[in-house]
Amino acid sequence: MQWEVVIGLEIHTQLSTQSKIFSAASTAFGAAPNTQTATVDIALPGALPVMNRAAVDKAIRFGLAIGARINRKSVFARKNYFYPDLPKGYQISQFELPVVEGGAITIRVGDEDKVIRLTRAHLEEDAGKSVHEDFHGMSGIDLNRAGTPLLEIVSEPDMRSSAEAVAYARALHSLVTWIGICDGNMQEGSFRCDVNVSVRPKGQAEFGTRREIKNLNSFKFMEQAIKYEVQWQIGEIEDGRKIQQATVLFDPDTGETRMMRSKEDAHDYRYFPDPDLPPLVIDEAWIERVKSELPELPEAMQARFEAQYGIPAYDARMLTATKETAAYYEATVAAGADAKLAGNWIMGDVSAALNREERDIADSPVAPAQLAGLIRRVMDKTVNNKSAKDVLRAMWESGKDADALIDELGLKQTTDSGAIEALVDEILAANAAMVAEFRAGKEKAFNALVGQCMKAAKGKADPATINEILRRKLS
Repeated sequence: MQWEVVIGLEIHTQLSTQSKIFSAASTAFGAAPNTQTATVDIALPGALPVMNRAAVDKAIRFGLAIGARINRKSVFARKNYFYPDLPKGYQISQFELPVVEGGAITIRVGDEDKVIRLTRAHLEEDAGKSVHEDFHGMSGIDLNRAGTPLLEIVSEPDMRSSAEAVAYARALHSLVTWIGICDGNMQEGSFRCDVNVSVRPKGQAEFGTRREIKNLNSFKFMEQAIKYEVQWQIGEIEDGRKIQQATVLFDPDTGETRMMRSKEDAHDYRYFPDPDLPPLVIDEAWIERVKSELPELPEAMQARFEAQYGIPAYDARMLTATKETAAYYEATVAAGADAKLAGNWIMGDVSAALNREERDIADSPVAPAQLAGLIRRVMDKTVNNKSAKDVLRAMWESGKDADALIDELGLKQTTDSGAIEALVDEILAANAAMVAEFRAGKEKAFNALVGQCMKAAKGKADPATINEILRRKLS
């Protein structure tokens, strides 16, 4: 039997506010346990929640960025469940009337674009954290995270593979960091993904029974977890067993998912409106203010890059993958680099060096103006591409500008056509067999002759000039 995978994601995005969603306690990461709490966070009797306006601003900003409907009136509810890191015995969330409904994000997998619909995005408070490592036979509870504002972003079950799920999660991660509502730090738990996975026979309209993989904090683990879970579910069904709705965890050491608990449905949480919080009312003036503060969005910037800089759609998409990359590119072009060459260098050698050292482009040791200086020397043929790569490596390590290093390393290329022609004559005379092979129709022999010329010139001759002279002499 052929199977179809059905995937939906629930992503908990920690909003980058200074204080918690219903109290003035700090949201800063890394403080000593239980030092950043307020009476509301630890559920002292009589403590009342007060809504954080900045958290609502960020939710509106997200809704506008995805083309969603901003509900003018939304309601907070109590989601009842009992867990040690939830002091109140309930979580303040939104159920029937979230702040954001609908919207969509376009992802790209291979050469195909696909639109993923969003169901909703609702505000809620985070729970605390259970700590197991420092205790023997016991668990500690750290409530620093309790009350941190979250925007839970729920997709429709529109994804059909682990590749699509990862592409969607990456696109969402890029967007929330781009518009400045989340720092996106997955190691610190700022961006946590829950993945609902089910399988069904191809052609069947009814969904299969889903299992939810909780708290995936890396795209690599997400892909591994989904692939394992899909194969596990197919194996269970083909062996005649039924899938039980459940919450599961992924173990990166074994590469397997394991059941944590049976999965609850909405009615199990006994949602009801929180009597301590009035309805959240958002007027048009509020929405218009937030809209006016939105930065240029990735898709709009991509289209502008294509039109303004005349670069291909692929380049524009890669260069707008993050806000920092886009800013670096524009600064490089503004400093005098050719737009196409600037994109090539940033997507190629600069990105490779950043990946090797696990750096963000904002921390690049080569500033945009320095990269532009190197590109200008390639454009005016002071250095060829091969030598320019050597110069970039030296710039990376020393912090010096291209001009100083070209002189220091003796990499300035020869453009004197007379000198290059004399060198070509020597190579042709010394490689009669290669010349004969080329004239017999073997194009590879021409490339070999170019290589011999470059070697004789110690990499300092202009390859285009060598090619032109060789073609002329061999014709």
